[in-house]
Amino acid sequence: MNVETCNLVPRYILQPTFSRHLLLPVLLLLLHAWWGCCHPQCLDYKPPFQPHQPLVFCKEYSKFGCCDVEKDEQISHRFYTIMENFDHSGYVTCGRYIRSILCQECSPYAAHLYDAEDANTPMRMLPGLCGDYCSDYWHQCRYTLGLLLEDSESPQQFANLTATIEEDRRKFCDFLELKDQQYCYPNVLTNTELNANLGLVREDPKGCLELCLQEVANGLRNPVAMIHADDGTHRFFVAEQLGYVWVYLANGSRIDRPFLNLTQAVLTSPWAGDERGFLCIALHPRFTTVRKAYVYYSVSVKKQERIRISEFTLSVHDDNQLDHSSERYLLKYVVEPASNHNGGQLLFGHDGYLYIFIGDGGRAGDPFGKFGNSQNKSVLLGKVLRIDVDNNDDGAPYSIPSDNPFLGEKETRPEIYAYGVRNMWRCSIDRGDPATGAGRGRMFCGDVGQNKYEEVDLIVKGGNYGWRAKEGFSCYDRKLCQNSSLDDILPIFAYPHKLGKSVTGGYIYRGCQMPNLNGLYIFGDFMSGRLMSLKENTTTGEWQYTEICMGRGQTCRFPKLIDSHYKYIISFAEDEAGELYFLATGVPSATARTGVIYKIVDPSRRAAPGKCSIKPSPVKIKGKLVHFHPKEGKGNPKILVTFSFFLVSLIAQTPIIPTASPRRHGRPPQYPPSATSQPLSPLQRKGRGYKKGRDGRRLRAGSVRLVSTDGLLDRGRVEIFLRGEWGTVCDDLFSAKAGSVVCRQLGFTKALAVMKRAALGEADSSVRILLDDVECEGGERSLLACKRSRVGKHNCSHGEDVGVICG
Repeated sequence: MNVETCNLVPRYILQPTFSRHLLLPVLLLLLHAWWGCCHPQCLDYKPPFQPHQPLVFCKEYSKFGCCDVEKDEQISHRFYTIMENFDHSGYVTCGRYIRSILCQECSPYAAHLYDAEDANTPMRMLPGLCGDYCSDYWHQCRYTLGLLLEDSESPQQFANLTATIEEDRRKFCDFLELKDQQYCYPNVLTNTELNANLGLVREDPKGCLELCLQEVANGLRNPVAMIHADDGTHRFFVAEQLGYVWVYLANGSRIDRPFLNLTQAVLTSPWAGDERGFLCIALHPRFTTVRKAYVYYSVSVKKQERIRISEFTLSVHDDNQLDHSSERYLLKYVVEPASNHNGGQLLFGHDGYLYIFIGDGGRAGDPFGKFGNSQNKSVLLGKVLRIDVDNNDDGAPYSIPSDNPFLGEKETRPEIYAYGVRNMWRCSIDRGDPATGAGRGRMFCGDVGQNKYEEVDLIVKGGNYGWRAKEGFSCYDRKLCQNSSLDDILPIFAYPHKLGKSVTGGYIYRGCQMPNLNGLYIFGDFMSGRLMSLKENTTTGEWQYTEICMGRGQTCRFPKLIDSHYKYIISFAEDEAGELYFLATGVPSATARTGVIYKIVDPSRRAAPGKCSIKPSPVKIKGKLVHFHPKEGKGNPKILVTFSFFLVSLIAQTPIIPTASPRRHGRPPQYPPSATSQPLSPLQRKGRGYKKGRDGRRLRAGSVRLVSTDGLLDRGRVEIFLRGEWGTVCDDLFSAKAGSVVCRQLGFTKALAVMKRAALGEADSSVRILLDDVECEGGERSLLACKRSRVGKHNCSHGEDVGVICG
């Protein structure tokens, strides 16, 4: 088996002093409290999926579940191996039970059936059964339990234990039964409430879509933009309002040197809500060959605020840094009459042109001139501009596209593409439906309102978006509003200030990993912290609004998922693969390090394994990497005991200390100093070095041990003995093959799981990190024989200490 059991029981329950008649009631109470409101989830801690091809063995999960064809074949092989122990009558009688139990790994509720919600704790070895089904199973085929628990590669270490409970129906079902009648097998298959909308995005009682988040970056100072280079590296670039732009690699680490540093030139302040600063960055759509970036930021000229749009060239020495001396002004000084309404969006359309979104100049009601800046086509304020920045090395910094809508119109700036906008904050281009291409190239923008309404617009060439005549669908300046020549374009959606007071435009989801979200426009509000969505009715052209909320109860209680975010939603983004993110902060100040980037996750369904796999192109790094450590969603670990403790507690008055499985050739395992049947001493727990084992022999270089704060023998942080001391190993590149090398050194047959990000505990600062970038083939005698970095050379922290569970 590739799973290991555990149960939600405090360790003191299993002590002899605890009254045995209270064991099961307490166990059931804890289990009931833990289950609560469950959500479909697989044993790999991800949502279920629809397999590419129908399953042959576990057919009932062909349309939706947790198995692909390869996994289905593995389960089938295990079934037929077990059934070799039966004659024909036994095959007929017990085959259906064994098949059903094995196939629960394919159930969309597998994580709940196996108590696998928490990646930091072991799982049950068998799925939770309903009481009646368990009783039938016991009456018909009770002696098959040992076969189900037995690993074909391990000795029958459970034989004596299971033989005892196989004779007692109560003990048998105490071990196998799941008391929650909704989620036990087989009730979970027929539960109407659970299966009515299985695989669809769930709604709470108020109709709010329940999604989850994953934290991917933190410690940022008002992160205003996140973009990607579309160059195959899958890195992304994050801009802070202060004027820094940072490069993040596909593995989540950040390069310690900024991609761009304009902090000396950028005008901003630490005041909460200051709209001035570094506002946006865009990379040329052919960045790999053109190697140029474009930035939008505030500057002060003679104590007056100006907007500057500049072009930078990539450094010839470093692909992760712009040449700071290469700045070339596209628009050097666009006068800003006030400190607000700066706009601040740059993006390239599918036509290859650069679009620039500039606010109306600030103050209330666009009070500039007879009709305001936004309706005045002789000024750039309150406009969407479109310019051509290609082939500009030997001439003007930009040219005007020949099809710009107002080219040649008297007293009109030729750069204008659309007008009548107030303060568009965050715009995006639709990639188009991945199958049909429908919607490709559409431009969505959130336009911040005055005092009543916020709106979302679709930008079209030559469009007049109504400000200051209109705010949303309503009239703001009635004289202008009633002018028959206004001919303005109405928003696709507008909402009143009871929902929020500052829209943050988002993206149409076109990624691969969350198929339910395809076509959903996801956006938010800076002031209220609401996440919202729009879905187009392709028949009527109307857009239906649905609010997004964080999943309740068990929905987001899975590894790496969180169910909360900071209130102030600054921006949205998509990565190179089209997955969706938003940037938020807890303190809206350019100097507060409370900015976080969240990835949006649909916990109800994912794409089939392998469909969305990416292989980032290598990136040459100059400088150091700063590894990411999430601050949210860690939660409190469950108090647990292993399967062996629980099983023994059912059949004996005193707990038995479990031992590891011997090797297949029958010799007893030779444990290193920490892998003994006694709990670790405080000195050993800290990992401090010593040169001799308990038998007095000197330890060889490359000896390993598993350090567990719970004193468990088969799992813990991996430590290696080198140069006279014990040290840790980073999880970078460390795989199941490397885990198998460690487990075989300790006398086990294989690694059941490799736990990263210090999931099984991190060492304190007195312990050195000795190995990094370990890549094993699986047959090496020790980690020293694997491909790896030099001893002591690493670019990680103890937050990345790797852990292993052996079996």
